[in-house]
Amino acid sequence: MKLRRGGDDRPLVIGHRGAAAVAPENTLAALEAGVAAGADLIEFDISPGLQLAHSHDERPAEGLHLDDALALLAATSVGLHLDVKLPGYESDVVEAVRRHGLSERALVSTAFAVSSRRVAALAPGLPVAIGYPRDRLNASRLPWPQPVQRAGAAALRSAMPARVPVLLRWARANTLSLHHTLCSSAAVATAHRLGAPVLAWTVNHPDGVRRVTSAGVDGIVSDDPEMALATLQTL
Repeated sequence: MKLRRGGDDRPLVIGHRGAAAVAPENTLAALEAGVAAGADLIEFDISPGLQLAHSHDERPAEGLHLDDALALLAATSVGLHLDVKLPGYESDVVEAVRRHGLSERALVSTAFAVSSRRVAALAPGLPVAIGYPRDRLNASRLPWPQPVQRAGAAALRSAMPARVPVLLRWARANTLSLHHTLCSSAAVATAHRLGAPVLAWTVNHPDGVRRVTSAGVDGIVSDDPEMALATLQTL
């Protein structure tokens, strides 16, 4: 799977949890909505038991299993972005991807270095992204006061270029997945020098799409992939 932007290419657009702005996240309806919106890749969460869910407490009522999601997406041409939420079942995820014949279209991400190392060992040819920062409590969705957001993000963003090599090396990852507030031209350039594409998550407003695109990211993860694509068309 080619993740790096080249020349005048636009960033890839990745539908977050299918297309969470359009349909309930991590459901068949959300996956179908992401495909219909024209996303280049469809992202979804994989919790223990290979259930599509951000966590046990946020499991969709339909209880979608990984095999169901892979069967649906195998019939399309989109790429797959599988986000492994906890350590311990990496081999089951890799086996399922292979069983459905999707190894050439799949990217695996995780916020746990132990998981990314396991995936890298199990499937050396598979793109593996380390996510940063870890967001086990879905904090990125909380309505923090804007001054708090700006101050915290600015401090961490300035430190990111130095952290990028450590993150990639420790996780044995070949792709970097950063919260959009931490994406800067310097951080992206550092990752690119190490051969790692950069994905920005979760970008749900046109201004954010424009900013991370200007920073040089290779992929944009969004709850609203149709909005992201429409914004990119204006650049």
